[in-house]
Amino acid sequence: MIIEFYNQATQCFQIIISLHLLQLPFSETLLFAMFSIARTTTRVCCFLPDRTVAQSNFQSKVVLHGERNHGICEVKQSLGRPWWEQRAGRSRGPIVNVTEGRTMRELDAVNLNVNLKAKNIEVLIAATMTMLFGVGNKVLYKLALVPLKNYPFFLAQLATFGYVVVYFSILYIRYKAGIVTKEMLSLPKSRFLAVGALEALGMASGMAAGSMLSGASIPILSQTFLVWQLILSFIFLGRRYTLNQIFGCLLISFGVIITVSSGGGSGTSLQQTGFVWPLLMIVSFLFQAGDTILKEIIFLDAAKQLKGGSVDLFVINSFGSGFQALFILLLLPFLSRLWGVPFAQLPGYLRDGAACFVNAGSLAKGCEGAPLLPLLFILVNMGFNISLLHLLKISSAVVSSLAATFSVPLSIFMFTLPLPYIGVDSSLPPGFLMGAAVLVIGLFVYNLSNHTKEATK
Repeated sequence: MIIEFYNQATQCFQIIISLHLLQLPFSETLLFAMFSIARTTTRVCCFLPDRTVAQSNFQSKVVLHGERNHGICEVKQSLGRPWWEQRAGRSRGPIVNVTEGRTMRELDAVNLNVNLKAKNIEVLIAATMTMLFGVGNKVLYKLALVPLKNYPFFLAQLATFGYVVVYFSILYIRYKAGIVTKEMLSLPKSRFLAVGALEALGMASGMAAGSMLSGASIPILSQTFLVWQLILSFIFLGRRYTLNQIFGCLLISFGVIITVSSGGGSGTSLQQTGFVWPLLMIVSFLFQAGDTILKEIIFLDAAKQLKGGSVDLFVINSFGSGFQALFILLLLPFLSRLWGVPFAQLPGYLRDGAACFVNAGSLAKGCEGAPLLPLLFILVNMGFNISLLHLLKISSAVVSSLAATFSVPLSIFMFTLPLPYIGVDSSLPPGFLMGAAVLVIGLFVYNLSNHTKEATK
């Protein structure tokens, strides 16, 4: 499963980097990381020098570790055996021993600090995965349209309705495996209905505006998505942002605008299209931002209803995609017309698109690359959606948006490389380096306030 591989890889990297930051020898770090993956019920919080026990085969340590889902920590000592054997024999219980000269308050402070570092590392790894999936998503969408250049609406519907089948199949398997519980499935469905409605409205309004706007102007208008998230999280989540964070977000958006608009023509095209269509595109990003904020609310409320537990990603993905597909089905006559396909001709169009997708029959001419390229796009797009939702779960909607934003300049750079089927799609815009520099500075400014808060704590 994509999500299982993603979780295991994230956990392994987090353990390795965390222990490296705590100056544990690399050989012990790697061995302990592998051991921790095999015993997924616990996770290391901290290692402290031990001055009270005899030397073992490795350097003696006092280990603070806790249950993954409960945050309960114990302090145990090595007693002359290798520390991984000691860890394997531990069980939950009262504190047995504490390093000489350290109070429990000090140990709690160290544990909190290490947990913050581990959390930041987890978010960083998840953001990197989201950014990479985002780049692959944009590149493979372009490649998928090479064989399906005459059937883009078919590809969109294949992804929309195909995800429902895939997500619910994975949800069923995870339910049978005991990962998804009945309590998770009993969460109110009204919010999932709202998620599906917002996603469908965002798609419909975005497609309507996109049909009238140039391709260069859409990435510029998409930067309003981050602004909407800041406003909506302030209203519905009561979140307060520092001036550094607001200014950093604006710099990141400005960096993307510089990168995209330096190719020329975007400003002119926006003036030519008038006021209505750009405004409709901005409204579509309002719907999409509302969708992400609502998902964050679902995660937060589910933690309360599940008494500290966490709702599985595929519960939200499955029901959200299911309701989205329902609304898309209702909007199908409107959406098909936007793509230039009269509703009466839609069955024939979908049939021809399916023939091109499987690359068979008399319509297969010009469909070289199918079905491999479209399937690769669907798989990577699914991975992007999962990683984006996972990042939202462990951080916030704004952080997930920032990670996705970083994929824009990287995708522009990728299209300057020789790619199969399309070759070199475009040259590097003149303002690419300046826009990328502004974007990185914006990210640094955004995180500056977070580091200041942690230092104060």
